[in-house]
Amino acid sequence: METFVSLHRNFEKRFIKLDRKVKIAFLKRKNLLITDPSHPQLHNHRLSNEWDGCRSINITGDYRAIFIVRTKNHIEFLAIGTHHELYGL
Repeated sequence: METFVSLHRNFEKRFIKLDRKVKIAFLKRKNLLITDPSHPQLHNHRLSNEWDGCRSINITGDYRAIFIVRTKNHIEFLAIGTHHELYGL
């Protein structure tokens, strides 16, 4: 069964402003997530605190994408940004 990917409005707003290289990297990582969610390059992991219930994947050295699994076949990306922008650390 095919995985449906949606983008939250806030994700789309931020994505439009990103550098082209980061956009391309996201598209590659999104496809990798669909085909192999446990691939080590993704560092797919569960989040807590303000992002409780969500997951994060690595896009580049500093960029991350936060998503939530809505159903077995539906992933929604909620946010994208640098580690500092997303987690304030």
